Amino acid sequence: MKRRKNEEMKLSDLLKSFVDENKLDKGLNQVKIQDVWNDQMGPAIKKYTTGIKLKNDVLYVQLSSSVLREELSYGKEKIIRIMNEEMGKKVITKLVLR
Repeated sequence: MKRRKNEEMKLSDLLKSFVDENKLDKGLNQVKIQDVWNDQMGPAIKKYTTGIKLKNDVLYVQLSSSVLREELSYGKEKIIRIMNEEMGKKVITKLVLR
Protein backbone atom coordinates (compact mmCIF):
# COMPACT_ATOMS: atom_id res chain seq x y z
CA MET A 1 0.00 0.00 0.00
CA LYS A 2 2.92 2.30 -0.67
CA ARG A 3 1.98 5.60 -2.16
CA ARG A 4 3.96 8.37 -3.74
CA LYS A 5 3.28 11.92 -2.66
CA ASN A 6 1.68 12.96 -5.95
CA GLU A 7 -0.15 9.70 -6.63
CA GLU A 8 -3.89 9.66 -6.08
CA MET A 9 -5.79 6.49 -5.31
CA LYS A 10 -9.49 5.81 -5.45
CA LEU A 11 -11.01 4.98 -2.09
CA SER A 12 -12.24 1.62 -3.39
CA ASP A 13 -8.72 0.70 -4.53
CA LEU A 14 -7.30 1.76 -1.20
CA LEU A 15 -9.83 -0.34 0.72
CA LYS A 16 -9.24 -3.34 -1.54
CA SER A 17 -5.49 -3.18 -1.00
CA PHE A 18 -6.05 -2.86 2.77
CA VAL A 19 -8.31 -5.94 2.78
CA ASP A 20 -5.83 -7.91 0.66
CA GLU A 21 -2.79 -6.97 2.76
CA ASN A 22 -4.51 -7.83 6.03
CA LYS A 23 -6.18 -11.00 4.69
CA LEU A 24 -9.68 -9.91 5.71
CA ASP A 25 -11.49 -11.49 2.74
CA LYS A 26 -12.74 -14.56 4.60
CA GLY A 27 -14.23 -12.55 7.45
CA LEU A 28 -15.89 -10.07 5.14
CA ASN A 29 -17.33 -12.90 3.03
CA GLN A 30 -18.73 -14.51 6.19
CA VAL A 31 -20.57 -11.32 7.12
CA LYS A 32 -21.72 -10.54 3.59
CA ILE A 33 -23.00 -14.07 2.92
CA GLN A 34 -25.48 -13.76 5.78
CA ASP A 35 -26.87 -10.52 4.35
CA VAL A 36 -27.07 -12.00 0.86
CA TRP A 37 -28.85 -15.13 2.13
CA ASN A 38 -31.48 -13.07 3.96
CA ASP A 39 -32.00 -10.73 0.98
CA GLN A 40 -32.21 -13.44 -1.67
CA MET A 41 -34.20 -16.05 0.22
CA GLY A 42 -36.78 -13.64 1.61
CA PRO A 43 -38.43 -13.15 5.00
CA ALA A 44 -40.23 -16.53 5.04
CA ILE A 45 -37.01 -18.55 4.81
CA LYS A 46 -35.12 -16.05 6.99
CA LYS A 47 -37.61 -16.82 9.76
CA TYR A 48 -36.62 -20.51 9.75
CA THR A 49 -32.87 -19.92 9.33
CA THR A 50 -31.10 -20.37 12.65
CA GLY A 51 -27.48 -20.30 11.50
CA ILE A 52 -25.31 -19.53 8.48
CA LYS A 53 -21.61 -20.35 8.26
CA LEU A 54 -19.15 -20.18 5.38
CA LYS A 55 -16.15 -22.47 5.78
CA ASN A 56 -13.73 -23.57 3.04
CA ASP A 57 -16.09 -22.64 0.18
CA VAL A 58 -18.94 -24.62 1.78
CA LEU A 59 -22.03 -22.79 2.98
CA TYR A 60 -23.64 -24.43 6.01
CA VAL A 61 -27.22 -23.32 6.64
CA GLN A 62 -29.08 -24.46 9.73
CA LEU A 63 -32.86 -24.52 9.38
CA SER A 64 -35.48 -25.10 12.06
CA SER A 65 -37.95 -26.68 9.60
CA SER A 66 -37.28 -30.12 8.16
CA VAL A 67 -39.94 -29.57 5.50
CA LEU A 68 -38.23 -26.38 4.31
CA ARG A 69 -34.85 -28.11 4.39
CA GLU A 70 -36.20 -30.83 2.09
CA GLU A 71 -37.72 -28.29 -0.30
CA LEU A 72 -34.52 -26.24 -0.52
CA SER A 73 -32.43 -29.37 -1.11
CA TYR A 74 -34.05 -29.75 -4.55
CA GLY A 75 -32.70 -26.36 -5.63
CA LYS A 76 -29.18 -26.41 -4.17
CA GLU A 77 -27.43 -25.68 -7.48
CA LYS A 78 -29.70 -22.72 -8.19
CA ILE A 79 -29.17 -21.33 -4.68
CA ILE A 80 -25.39 -21.63 -5.08
CA ARG A 81 -25.53 -19.85 -8.44
CA ILE A 82 -27.70 -17.02 -7.10
CA MET A 83 -25.56 -16.54 -4.01
CA ASN A 84 -22.31 -16.46 -6.01
CA GLU A 85 -23.80 -13.94 -8.45
CA GLU A 86 -24.82 -11.66 -5.60
CA MET A 87 -21.41 -11.99 -3.95
CA GLY A 88 -19.77 -11.00 -7.23
CA LYS A 89 -17.37 -13.94 -7.21
CA LYS A 90 -17.35 -17.70 -6.75
CA VAL A 91 -17.38 -18.04 -2.98
CA ILE A 92 -19.60 -21.12 -2.56
CA THR A 93 -18.93 -24.49 -4.17
CA LYS A 94 -21.21 -26.62 -1.98
CA LEU A 95 -24.35 -26.03 0.10
CA VAL A 96 -25.08 -28.09 3.20
CA LEU A 97 -28.54 -27.78 4.73
CA ARG A 98 -28.83 -28.90 8.34
